[in-house]
Amino acid sequence: MSPAVVSAENNPLRDARDLRLPRIAGPCSLVIFGVTGDLARKKLMPAVYDLSNRGLLPPGFALTGFARRDWDDQDFAKVVHDAVKEHARTPFREETWAQLSEGIRFVQGSFDDDEAFERLAQTVHELDIERGTRGNHAFYLSVPPSAFPVVCRQLSRSGLSRTDEGDGAENPWRRVVVEKPFGHNLETARELNDVVSEVFEPESVFRIDHYLGKETVLNLLALRFANQMYEPIWNNHYVDHVQITMAEDIGIGGRAGYYDGIGAARDVIQNHLLQLLALTAMEEPASFAAEDLIAEKIKVLNAVTLPEDLERHTARGQYTAGWQAGAEVKGYLDEDGTDPESTTETFAAIRVDIDNRRWAGVPFYLRAGKRLGRRVTEIAVVFKSAPHLPFDSTETSELGKNAIVIRVQPDEGVTIRFGAKVPGTAMEVRDVTMDFGYGHAFTQSSPEAYERLILSVLLGEPPLFPRHEEVELSWKILDPILDVWAASGRPDPYRSGTWGPASADEMLARDGRAWRRP
Repeated sequence: MSPAVVSAENNPLRDARDLRLPRIAGPCSLVIFGVTGDLARKKLMPAVYDLSNRGLLPPGFALTGFARRDWDDQDFAKVVHDAVKEHARTPFREETWAQLSEGIRFVQGSFDDDEAFERLAQTVHELDIERGTRGNHAFYLSVPPSAFPVVCRQLSRSGLSRTDEGDGAENPWRRVVVEKPFGHNLETARELNDVVSEVFEPESVFRIDHYLGKETVLNLLALRFANQMYEPIWNNHYVDHVQITMAEDIGIGGRAGYYDGIGAARDVIQNHLLQLLALTAMEEPASFAAEDLIAEKIKVLNAVTLPEDLERHTARGQYTAGWQAGAEVKGYLDEDGTDPESTTETFAAIRVDIDNRRWAGVPFYLRAGKRLGRRVTEIAVVFKSAPHLPFDSTETSELGKNAIVIRVQPDEGVTIRFGAKVPGTAMEVRDVTMDFGYGHAFTQSSPEAYERLILSVLLGEPPLFPRHEEVELSWKILDPILDVWAASGRPDPYRSGTWGPASADEMLARDGRAWRRP
């Protein structure tokens, strides 16, 4: 076997239904719009190389870039090469690169350039002949949401969204991949969906939420449904509340043009955190096929309700100057490109409830923010206190509530917090933790989320991708909160390196609870 290929036995993306074979994509190509952006350079191009290095792409796979730069195929190949060298997770192998680089193409043009899309159509046709891609092409829209409609219409006008009988395959396909945020609110999400649906069939539209490709998120399903010890207590009889946190220790960097006017709620809560909530709270699906999994997530999102007083049960903040990792950092309003009068929130926290038999009375607290104490994403299921403790109060003074914490990133794993006796003659009970880490338990490395998601697109496997119903339900949840915030003036300030504004702590204190310190 060539050293460029990862063996099936050690391949983390192999098909679990057949341990003998990895899941290898059939003849196909990937066209990336927005190849000059950070996402393409840091994630998409390296993920394509890593898939090729793992032996999961066909020998004739082709990668085409589309952008306004004055590049030819060799220039773009150099860009891909440099991105791979810097950001790929698997070792650089000349034989892998030689095979992949043969299929690299570039088309120059802007999104409103009809002739550029004609050239792209010609390039795709030539790849069918030269690389044997057989009419199977995926179009990755790594572009701002405002560009989705024009790109989709150009793909339709130029015939790229449709397959021809002469493509050389029995069932050739065309697929489109769109990045979040999908819309700015419910109304714009529906408008975008209408545009995309005019061009591509629903089963050919893949809405990327890279959190759903993370190993630990998928392990949440294994934790719940493969273990008898957890599911019986995963309900309002035992669970006090659930906290879902995505904290970043970085600021907006050079993304002011994107972030200002979007904010933490639209950027993170509407997609990532509500998807994590749905996976945490859903009922067991009949199977892990796309239709069954999505049906259960939709049921949960349909059952989500908001508190009556949204000002008391939500919080938003904006980071100010402070210290992070020993360095002095700017406040949000001082970041390059940010409107000094901006009311965009860099921290958002909300409470939601789920109106069904399993979760009635259990609040779910979601928070996300930049310039917080440390980088961490976790789901914490916090349990009720034991109904009776046969100990003196002094013996359990440091005892908190039991919790199961799923760490999504970094240090992926699961921590269980419970009470145990302190060594010695006295009866004293304190909290201890039992920890499972992926890096310690498994020898093979977890695939990067974009590897898993790109491969799923090429294989046509949709379970990891939210459907338009989920997107619209998420906006229905978030829109009333955004409306209240829009009428509430400026976000509350919080110093960089802390855990958000005081209003976030007050929000939980009103319910007699407190945020975890990850």
